[in-house]
Amino acid sequence: MTLRLADPTERDDLGAFTARVVRLDQTAAIRLTASAGRVSAWARTPFDVLVTRSVAGELDPSGAVSAHASSLLTALAVDRAEAVDTGPPAVWTDELPPVQGWERVDDVPADELDGLADRGLALAREHAGPMGPPASLLDQTVLTVSPQSAGRPVTVPMRVLFAMSGMGFLGAGPDGGDAGGPRVRVSAAGSWVRLDARYGAVVRRRIVSLPLIGAT
Repeated sequence: MTLRLADPTERDDLGAFTARVVRLDQTAAIRLTASAGRVSAWARTPFDVLVTRSVAGELDPSGAVSAHASSLLTALAVDRAEAVDTGPPAVWTDELPPVQGWERVDDVPADELDGLADRGLALAREHAGPMGPPASLLDQTVLTVSPQSAGRPVTVPMRVLFAMSGMGFLGAGPDGGDAGGPRVRVSAAGSWVRLDARYGAVVRRRIVSLPLIGAT
């Protein structure tokens, strides 16, 4: 599969995203999907959270491909060929979220999320075991975002902020935010929640508790 990017800036953006993925997990795979002149890169982080970045470009032939992140990084950052060979296919088993149906819940100051992530990292270093931070810390709800109109609030667990921090997304929210600083957009679609910052997004399926059906 061949990847063609619109210009060097788009190539560098995808290269920076891929480098961060490799830094978190050298064995990671990246899923590339193409639509309407844009290529979206997806990766799973060690925090059990998906991260994504969209750049202008196309895949030839069109469709989707899974690549080894380390091989893709070499092609983007070292080979510098105009047409990027995505290399041998990698195994990808994760479900991707829907493309349509996202509803904005609210915008959150990036500095607020950055501070929460820093405090979480301090706790993780204090309580980490042989397998890393405990699941109880990763799954702890650290932020609840309520829509301005009627709707269900969205909870954000610590693992989402760890992924954002590890990918370098925090501190740079979408353009056009308030004068007080960059903001991160929180959106929801069905059982999925998404946090968009300037340099990428973090996506995770929410765990919805099912009602218990009692015996009659």
